[in-house]
Amino acid sequence: MANSTIYENVLKQLDNAATVLDLDPQIKELLQEPMRTLSVSIPVKMDDDSIHVFKGFRCQHNDVLGPTKGGIRFHPQVCEDEVKALAAWMTFKCSLVGIPYGGAKGGVLVNPKDLSRNELERLSRGFIQAISPIIGPDKDIPAPDVYTDAQVMSWFMDEFSKIKGVNTPGLVTGKPVVLGGSFGRHSATARGVMYTVREAAKAIGLELNGATVAVQGYGNAGSFSAKFLNELGCKIVAANDSKGGIYCESGFDPVKVAKHKEETGSVKDYVGCEEISNEDLLTMDVDILVPAALENQITEANADHIKARMIAEAANGPTTPKADEILFKKNIMIIPDILANAGGVTVSYFEWVQNLANYYWSKEEVDRKLEDIMVDAFEKVYNTHENLGVNMRVAAFIVAIRRLTAAMEARGWVYNGDKKC
Repeated sequence: MANSTIYENVLKQLDNAATVLDLDPQIKELLQEPMRTLSVSIPVKMDDDSIHVFKGFRCQHNDVLGPTKGGIRFHPQVCEDEVKALAAWMTFKCSLVGIPYGGAKGGVLVNPKDLSRNELERLSRGFIQAISPIIGPDKDIPAPDVYTDAQVMSWFMDEFSKIKGVNTPGLVTGKPVVLGGSFGRHSATARGVMYTVREAAKAIGLELNGATVAVQGYGNAGSFSAKFLNELGCKIVAANDSKGGIYCESGFDPVKVAKHKEETGSVKDYVGCEEISNEDLLTMDVDILVPAALENQITEANADHIKARMIAEAANGPTTPKADEILFKKNIMIIPDILANAGGVTVSYFEWVQNLANYYWSKEEVDRKLEDIMVDAFEKVYNTHENLGVNMRVAAFIVAIRRLTAAMEARGWVYNGDKKC
């Protein structure tokens, strides 16, 4: 499925929840379109002294709960439709876990692997210059995403601080600890995945000790998810990345595979494993499938072949609405993206709070606070799923929309004539 349909998936997910809720049409209309989307051109001087102009976007979906928040990805397939969809998912994700943010997302159309370090730095600084009028610690706070990292965030923060003439660590999250980053942020998305898998396993009676796991995508979220699930007793039997995949029936050490990828650029050719295709990995007979790559991986075309008992969506938007319907009928437990991978934005919120207070927490405190939030969010979604008889994604959207609705009504964004002050 092409990227041009991703925002349609968001609208369908919103519509499914709105139908169950009998949602006020005013609320639905406000949630259907982003507040603003900025499109920018970024001229960058390349190492050969030529000028190359890159295309970039920043979308701010809804700020009823607070300043907008969301990552910036550098990827050759970035488009406005994708960025709008990811910003909308962030709105629902932040509302679901109860943090005071709206949703935003950004992206630059580039393959960063084609750039030198100096070119990447000039592009990063140029992008922040271009979007600086609409971002800031009290407006919109960027973060890392696909192919961006703590170094890119450092350049973002430094450039914005120069523009404003004051050190502004709260501009971005996902920074190095030395620049005001939070302990636990680098692995927070995966830690949140682990907490929700643990709670879901209790709910459906799945024994995690010895449970088999396949991980699609072995970047930050995928590799740490494999590590943390392995620490719970799970057996990681398959993993892949954009260059290839590996399978080992007896399981493999996820940390050693991550080291192999760091050294060689891919998980493929790891000693003791056989090659596996992406489609075979997705449809493998395992207990838990962790999609941790890009959007639209589980579709109407392959959903009927999925054999996993549980799908934990470490990636954003890996499952299409049609696939959701098929998987629900097959009684497969899906931990939806706006719940499963919300650990990243939750610890980003912790980082922002620490920056504003200039007071920093230990890793143990960060992990404990994250666990409390993720467990509470899972319980809300699972109880809604059980009480209303809807799938977990619809349940997650319902929990999120209820909070957004309350905030819109309280701020007077919509008028409900039946309510009195």
